[in-house]
Amino acid sequence: MRDVTLVFDLDGTLVDTAPDLIGALNKVLAMEGLAPVSLGDAKHLVGAGVRALVERGLREHGHCVPPERFDELMAAFLDHYVANIAFESRPFPDMVPVLESLALEGARLAVCTNKLERLARMVLDQLELSPHFAAIGGGDTFGASKPDPRHLLGTIERAGGDAKRAVMIGDSLTDLRAGREAAIPVVLVDFGYTDVPAAELGADAVIGSYRELRPALKQLGFG
Repeated sequence: MRDVTLVFDLDGTLVDTAPDLIGALNKVLAMEGLAPVSLGDAKHLVGAGVRALVERGLREHGHCVPPERFDELMAAFLDHYVANIAFESRPFPDMVPVLESLALEGARLAVCTNKLERLARMVLDQLELSPHFAAIGGGDTFGASKPDPRHLLGTIERAGGDAKRAVMIGDSLTDLRAGREAAIPVVLVDFGYTDVPAAELGADAVIGSYRELRPALKQLGFG
């Protein structure tokens, strides 16, 4: 794994953040007199950043608000989310020991997420995961967000890696498209947040747990 840069999506890939994100969304929906959404029904709304999450949540109810009201709802969402950012969010099973093992083998690890960088850092800090990563690229870090390849390539560069020796690990079509546009192989997890099953998206490999990551990387010629 020496000199390989492994770039991970955050929400739905590294950490199960949906409970806290949907909790903040339901706070906003209540402000508009709308019914809460259940965690199981709303996971597919997560993954494109908090602004898109609020937009999608309102759209699920067929509800529109003027721009100034949307800004108020966004502010309320962020206030609630920041106060509860890792209340229920947890790393996915086996993720930490697998990443530690890959790092010991010489892999460089990074995060490329459409979450705002400061929020991504808050989640990772509170879960004591930040030290694992050489770089954290948020949706606002490079002036472009996934699937724009500049987001992924910028994260790799910030981590000190080489795009020719990199792999994108994510959970959605957004991650797949970012990898394809950057000419980087993509591994998708099948336990993340997507309304289309990962197995149907055409990734280079699909894994059902972190225990399957190293074999998938070796199959792709890394390691």
